[in-house]
This record gives sequence, C-alpha cells and structure tokens, in this order.
Amino acid sequence: MEVEGRQLKMARIFKAPIELVWETWTKPEHLVKWWGPNGFTTTIHKMDFQEGGEWKLTMHGPDGTNYPNKSIYKEIIPLKKIEFEHFNPHFITTVLFTAKGQDTQIDWSMLFDTPEMLETVIKAHKADEGLKQNLEKLSNYLKSKK
Repeated sequence: MEVEGRQLKMARIFKAPIELVWETWTKPEHLVKWWGPNGFTTTIHKMDFQEGGEWKLTMHGPDGTNYPNKSIYKEIIPLKKIEFEHFNPHFITTVLFTAKGQDTQIDWSMLFDTPEMLETVIKAHKADEGLKQNLEKLSNYLKSKK
C-alpha cells in the first residue's frame, strides 16, 4: 500500500490466470461476491461495461447503512486496463492487469482531486484499509473458483 500526494496505490499478485481475474472484474455475478470491505455486501443496479458506460451500485454496511456509488467507465483495454471515474467523492480508479505466467498482477490506484480529499477519505471511510480488504476478498473468491 502506498499513499503518495493525492494517490492511493496497491499491487498484488493472484494465483489465477488473467482471464479469470478479468472476468471477476467485468461480470456483475462475480463482482458482487467480493466487492467492498469486510462485512459489506453489494447490489449492482447497472453495469454497462463499456467506455462511457455507467456503473451504479450500493454497498450495504454491516450496520445497515447503504452507500450508493456511481462511476463512469473511461477506458477499457481487454485483459489489460479498467479505468473509471467515481463520483461523490470524486476520484479516478485505474486497475492494470499483468499476466505473470499462470498468475496475475493487479496494480490498483485511486487518484483524488487533492491530497486533502485523499486524507479525508482515508480518515472518514478507511479507504486504505478498505482497498486492502477488497483485494483480500478478491483473492479468496479467486481461490474458490479453482
């Protein structure tokens, strides 16, 4: 995990082929199984997976609080890159996929408008810990798909 200026970044290698890892990011039936921090569940309302497409979801916290999310896909390069713009708070997420033999490396970054906004999101929502938990949940989900 790296916090630098206005960016939160994390990389991880998964013991799964790139095609499977890509599918878990691009198909709602997979995404709902691992998206969000520990204890959260996710309802996907719309996932128009194409450049310019809208992605709307609600994360349901363990305390019953709902967190609506809206993003627009900005760039999609199959098996290589997903970039989307998230609104409220505003940030750009870039996820890079790299095949490493039978494994896959993901480089996930979130670029905020200002260092202060990043700091606020880390303090208020524990975004750094949430990112770590999200990748751990993805890892566990991928293990279940073998």
